[in-house]
Amino acid sequence: MKWQGRRGSSNIEDRRRRGGGARRAGGIGGVAGVLVLLAGWYFGVDTSQFVDLGGGGFEASSSAEITPADERAAQFVSVTLADTEEVWSDIFQRQLGQTYQPPILVLFKGQTQSACGGASAATGPFYCPPERKAYLDTDFFTTLEQRLGAGGDFAAAYVVAHEVAHHVQNELGILGQVNQLRAQMSEADSNAMSVRVELQADCFSGIWARAAQQQFGSLERGDIAEAMNAAAQIGDDTLQRNAGQAVRPHTFTHGTSEQRQRWFARGLESGDLSTCDTFAATRL
Repeated sequence: MKWQGRRGSSNIEDRRRRGGGARRAGGIGGVAGVLVLLAGWYFGVDTSQFVDLGGGGFEASSSAEITPADERAAQFVSVTLADTEEVWSDIFQRQLGQTYQPPILVLFKGQTQSACGGASAATGPFYCPPERKAYLDTDFFTTLEQRLGAGGDFAAAYVVAHEVAHHVQNELGILGQVNQLRAQMSEADSNAMSVRVELQADCFSGIWARAAQQQFGSLERGDIAEAMNAAAQIGDDTLQRNAGQAVRPHTFTHGTSEQRQRWFARGLESGDLSTCDTFAATRL
């Protein structure tokens, strides 16, 4: 992926060097329970314990050594986030006639807090709807490559794009509607609804990848394969198998590897938001 020397985003909140004091966050109660959307990616665990249904939290981050790899990751995230801002601003205007309001992306290392609860290396990247913020530990890219076998710049870009896609869903009112529905559902039905949310975010990520190539010419040979591999490595069935567990479809919250790849490809091929309606799909 061609990203060096390009514009970075001003919507980065860097907490990696903070220590000591904390600042109260203005979270909104209730909707924080929509999802901690990507928290179980590489451990395959239920992350509901990280959700603070009461709303507010503290924005403190532990002090940690910032390595050259962390700095490179931060620069990469900033450029990728800037790309998403331009892409989604254009798509919202052309396809919806609306103005896109970008999210804040919080970089941290070690641990921090959000209105959706605690964040650490164990939770993975996630989007917090009431704050309109995405959270990312810069160590995650190392985990993505070394532990999940999903290396490459574009695999990392897919992670960022997926979190931003959840913000797009929030902007469109989708997450609020999903939260209301899930509150009335059984656990199995709630999980199934979560799968539809995640697969739509994968589809939106594909739309972003297509537009990024058209607007910036940033994709290189092998980049799409990197994203498809990342989507495969974080499928619920693959995560459960790799954790030595039996595959239990009723517990899926993100979709199978095949589903995640297919919906990403769908967005990539179409570039059209209307093709990503996973909620109306009879086959996921």
